[in-house]
Amino acid sequence: SAVVFPKKIATEQQSLMLVKRLLAVAVSCITYLRGIFPESAYGTRYMDDVCVKILREDKNCPGSTQLVKWMLGCYDALQKKYLRQIVLAVYTQQEDPQTVTECYHFKFKYTHNGPLLDFGSKDKKSDSTITCADTKKASILLIRKIYVLMQNLSPLPNDVCLTMKLLYYDEVTPPDYQPPGFKEAKYGGMMFNEEPMYLNVGEVPTPFHMLKLKITTEKQRMENIDKNILKQGETAEPLQVCGLSGDDAEEESQDMDEDPVLDNEVEDKNHVNISEAQ
Repeated sequence: SAVVFPKKIATEQQSLMLVKRLLAVAVSCITYLRGIFPESAYGTRYMDDVCVKILREDKNCPGSTQLVKWMLGCYDALQKKYLRQIVLAVYTQQEDPQTVTECYHFKFKYTHNGPLLDFGSKDKKSDSTITCADTKKASILLIRKIYVLMQNLSPLPNDVCLTMKLLYYDEVTPPDYQPPGFKEAKYGGMMFNEEPMYLNVGEVPTPFHMLKLKITTEKQRMENIDKNILKQGETAEPLQVCGLSGDDAEEESQDMDEDPVLDNEVEDKNHVNISEAQ
C-alpha cells in the first residue's frame, strides 16, 4: 500500500527504481486530477503521509491500460539511459494530434560517474552530494505541487485524447530503437491554438538521475490561480510562471534544454529520433 522510498540510494538500480516510481505517481496524479480516466482506473497508495492515486490496468477503461503500456515503454528507454524527455500531451481533435491544449514534459539526466551531481545549477556547488533525504524531500514537494496546481487549473474539455512522445539522447540511442508500444514519429513539433503558458514545476535529483517536470497549458486556464498557490511550502522555490511569445519563446525553449516541441511549429532538427504513441 505504500510507494516506498529506499532507505538509501547507493546504487544506480535503486535510483532507477525511485525514478520509475516517481514517474508513475506523477503521471497517475496528473491524469487523475485532470479527470482523464474514471475513478475505477486508479488504486490508492501512500507516499509518506501523502495519499496518491496510482493508475492501473482496468479492463473497463482501455485508455488506462494503454497508458500503463506506454509507461512500460518509457521504463525500457529509461533503463537503457536513452530517454531524454517524455512529452505527455492532451489534444481535443482526434484527427489533429499536433494541436495540443496541455503538455507535461518530464526530462531526464543521467550521471555516469556515480554520486557527484552538477547540472549547471547556479545555486548548487559542483561537488555537492545528493542525500536520500534531499531526494525524498524533493519528491514529496514535486507531488504536492502537482496536486495543488492540478486542482487549481480550470478543467480540460470533456472529450480529450492523449499522445505521448519520447525524445532521446541521440548520441547513445540506436537510430532504429523503438520502445514497446511506440513507433517512429513522423513530425516532432506541436502547437497550441491558444496562447500557452509555461510552468517549471520542480526537479528531483538522485546521485544517478535527475527528473524535471514542466507543464505548458493554455493561459486562460491559469487565470483563476491565486499566485500564492504557486508558492508551496515555506522554503520551497515558487513555481516559475512565464507567458511568452515570439522571440521570448525561442529563448525560453533554449532555457528548457532546447525543447523540441511547442512554440507554434518550432521543430527540432537536431533530434531526429522521436517516438510517439496515441
